[in-house]
Amino acid sequence: MAIYALDHIQLSIPPQAEDAARAFYAGILGFVEVPKPAELAGRGGAWFEQGSVRLHLGIEPDFHPLKKAHPALLTDDLAALVARVRESGYLVDDNQPPLDGYYRAHIFDPFGNRIELMQKI
Repeated sequence: MAIYALDHIQLSIPPQAEDAARAFYAGILGFVEVPKPAELAGRGGAWFEQGSVRLHLGIEPDFHPLKKAHPALLTDDLAALVARVRESGYLVDDNQPPLDGYYRAHIFDPFGNRIELMQKI
């Protein structure tokens, strides 16, 4: 018995923040929103997918972004994606040294969640 894959990652967002999440995750990062199952739809939040990557955003009533925890997403054009995030007015920390054969940058969603973007060198 072994763990063989990651089904999804869930990040927290504040209540009533779904529209800002859609603007960032769909509008800037290019995710597609997918319907939540009926039994979960009433809880708020939003689910997104892009290729095999599944990202779930859940409502946290007393929301506080975590300082260290983050997903690391692979991209084939780090510079273009970082530029799009920056041009849209979101915080970018692209002063990250390469790590194990990857260029990388940290971006921050509208709620302060840190997301690492990585591109193979």
